[in-house]
Formats: sequence, structure tokens, C-alpha cells
Amino acid sequence: MNARRPVFSTTSGTEIDPVYEAGDANPDRALPGEFPYTRGVYPTMYRGRLWTMRQYAGFGTAAATNARFRYLLESGQTGLSVAFDLPTQMGYDSDDARVRGEVGRVGVAIDSIEDMHRLFEEIPLERVSTAMTINATAPVLLAMYAGVARERGIDPAVLRGTLQNDVLKEFIARGTYIYPVEPSLRFVTDVFDFCSRKMPRWRSISISGYHIREAGATAAQELAFTIANGLEYVSRAIERGLEIDDFAPGLSFFFSADRLFFEEVAKFRAARRMWARLMRDRFGAAEESCRLKFHTQTSGAALTAQQPLNNVVRVAVQALSAVLGGTQSLHTNSYDEALSLPGADAARLALRTQQVLAAETGVGDTVDPLGGSYFVESLTDDIEARAREYLARVEELGGPVQAIDYMREEIHLAARRHQEAIESGELEVVGVNLHADAEPVEMPKAPDFARLADEQRLRLTRLRAERSDADVEAALAGIRRAAAGDANLLPVLIDAARRRVTLGEISHALREVWGEYRPG
Repeated sequence: MNARRPVFSTTSGTEIDPVYEAGDANPDRALPGEFPYTRGVYPTMYRGRLWTMRQYAGFGTAAATNARFRYLLESGQTGLSVAFDLPTQMGYDSDDARVRGEVGRVGVAIDSIEDMHRLFEEIPLERVSTAMTINATAPVLLAMYAGVARERGIDPAVLRGTLQNDVLKEFIARGTYIYPVEPSLRFVTDVFDFCSRKMPRWRSISISGYHIREAGATAAQELAFTIANGLEYVSRAIERGLEIDDFAPGLSFFFSADRLFFEEVAKFRAARRMWARLMRDRFGAAEESCRLKFHTQTSGAALTAQQPLNNVVRVAVQALSAVLGGTQSLHTNSYDEALSLPGADAARLALRTQQVLAAETGVGDTVDPLGGSYFVESLTDDIEARAREYLARVEELGGPVQAIDYMREEIHLAARRHQEAIESGELEVVGVNLHADAEPVEMPKAPDFARLADEQRLRLTRLRAERSDADVEAALAGIRRAAAGDANLLPVLIDAARRRVTLGEISHALREVWGEYRPG
């Protein structure tokens, strides 16, 4: 065992007392479903409806990903979540020379509406909710999805799902941005506007703390920077002329469930309370617009390549923190993700982890079962106070757009402290610096990415040969006009998708008008 004194503190720097008493806690007296929703956004929570089990998947081609989706649905999954490859995220077609070697590696390649049709083949879009982890090109992928629905005779108004569409966190933490900040934010609010009018059941953004946390942020930083971004999106939409209660109920959030169990539960409770009060006090939002609804993913950064089966336990504990914290949907990571894309057996075990929690533990039998815990209530207050300090600093700098460099630096410093603590042994990680048995790890066989890329390029060649060049040029001209003006881009994007204009062609047309972002 490590002989050093254990570190009794949270990631956010709260020193943990050996015992907590009534005087240490100030529990929220509001019931679940009552403002400010500390104890949950609905009165009955999981007694009325379980969280959505939404496993994230994307593998090379649309056909391969479709097979995984159908496998997960047959295994009891209740919602879909799409992972896209880097070329798709960055607005390049699979046959672009600049993305050679990246096609299909970290998700599915989607070049056109034809790929979107293949991705959801034999899946009833009108009955299954779909989340898409996509940001800079989010409106283009939503246009393709809506186009598929129309070509199947489905009214997009009935579609349910969530578009990540959170470009600010790309500038802060993740890096898959394309356009400068201002046109990027205009693109986001185009989606708000369109969905509020044409796709009312679709959540127009998932304001993402997950990637901020994965980049190294503390729990308080994740909460503060995510809420700062959310407030910026709300302000931009109001400036656009949208009524807050028309679009705010369609906002959602996305958080990480990380390694410190009680800190994570407290973070989720504090997030609801903080967002509710800010929305009411700053914008006069109605109660439905103040409810923070969120998806959770267990921590990818906490997975270890050493002794990968240990990750099964990590994921289960992290998932439990999300459920006890009141999440609306959940993705549980597969134990082999530190080594490769998840295998089918590992993906099923990840789903079974949620199903065991739901069916065998009783965690959904009562709402907010940790409410009233002296320790959890104290942590909830503490993490909110620390998050508000970070939020105040962001706002002193002028808001998230002006504070991008500040937030990046804070995340980098926190990430460095975390890594140094692991390397010194101060922070114990089983299998890495504690009980680190030298066990050989068998690397899974990787897919033949070169073959997948060749298949994708061949499909693009056929698509371009079969479509109307005149239709494509007319659609691209319409996109350029809309981008140069102030018209909502979604209608012209849907039209372009249905004319078989590719994602790369659309993105290039927007680059011609808006340019590209260059970090300072």
C-alpha cells in the first residue's frame, strides 16, 4: 500500500472533514420537481420513468454503425447516440486528401444524406430518439437527418433527439471548430430558431461540460464553464429575437460522471439549482425553462489501458453517481475503450451495467435518496459556491467569447496538477500506481480502416456521378447567399442535403463566406 498520507479533498479543492453534522449542511427544502430543482426536475423521477439508456456508437461506415445500433436496441437500449469521425466533425468529405488516414477511425463517416439513410436503415425514426455528438457541422447533420425523415414520409416535427451543437466548448477544450466564433454562434442560434418552429420535440443543443472535464477541468470548473456557455447561448438567442420560453425548454446539458462519487452527485444537484436561479433571475424564464435536464457519460479519461477489466467497476460506480444525481439519460463506457473502439461484448456489458442498476439495486425507488445527507448537502453548497466564483471571473472578462483563453488556461493547469498527482502517487489509480501488477494486455484487432475509407470514397464517386450538377450548384449558391445574409440556414441546408450535396461541399461553401477560426 502507498504509505503517504491520503489526500482528503475533492478535485475542486474542498477539504473533506472526517465527519459531517447538521450544522455543516443547508439542505434545500423544496421537493423534487419544485424550483430550484436541486432534488430533481420531476416530482417522481425514476418512479415515473427510468433514465434513457443511450449508448454512444460510431464505427467506420454507416452500415457497420447501423448493425451496432440494431444490436444495442435488440439488447434493450432505449435511445441512440451517434459518434462521428473527425473528417465529418471538421467538415471534410472522406475523399479529401487532407483527411487521409482519419476516415472512420473515431466514429462513423457521414458524407451525404445517402450515408444518413444507411445509418438509420430499418430503424423507426419516429419512435427512437437520437442524439448526435457533433458541433461545428451540427446544423448540416441535422439537415441530413430531417431530410431522411422527409424522404421516408415522416414529418420532422415528430422527431425526438438531441443535437450537441455546442461550439463554444470546442474553442475552449476540444478543438473541432471550423468557422470564427461569431458565425459559429449564428449557426447555433439558427438551429434554436428552426427547432422551436419546425422540430419542437428535438433538443436543439446539449451544452457540454463532458469535454471540458475530459480535457482536465475540475468538477467546479466543468460546472462553471458549462453554465457560462449556456448563458451565452441564451443571450444570443434572445438577441436574435427569440422568446426565451419558446426555445429554452429545448436546451439540454451533458456532464461527466468522474471518479469522486460524492463530488459528482453534489455537482449534478448544484447544476440544477444554479441554472434554475440564473435563468429566472437574469431572464425571467418560466419554470419549465429553468429545469436543467442532462445526459451523463462515465469518464473516458478515468479508463485505464492497464488492467482494463478494472474499468467495469469504475464505470458502474460512476454510473451510480449519475443516477443518484438525477440524470435524464446515461452512456456507460465500455471497459476496452482505453485500447480501441468498443467490442460488441464490451458494449453489451456496458449496457447491462445500466440495466442491473435499474432492475436490481432499488436506486430508482425513491427520489434524491442522498438528499439530506450532511456530507452531500455540504458538498452541493460548496461546489456551487466555487462554480459561481469561476462564473464571476468569466463574466468580468466579458463572457465566454472573451474568456476563451482564460478558461483554456484554467483547464490546462488543472489537468497538469491531476497528472502530476498520479505520477507522484499522491492520487492513487488501481492498476497504474497502486496494485500495478505487470499483466500483459492483448490489443484488439483494429478494423481495416484503409478498406473502409476506400469504400466511402467509392460511394462518393457514385453519388457525384448520379446527381444533378445543376441542382448542386443552385443549392450551394443558396447556401452562400443565406450565409452572407441573416436568413436561417436550416431550410437551405435541408434542400441541399436532399439534392445530394455533400457535407464537405456545404462546409467549403460556408468557409468561403465566413472564413476559418485561427487561435490567437
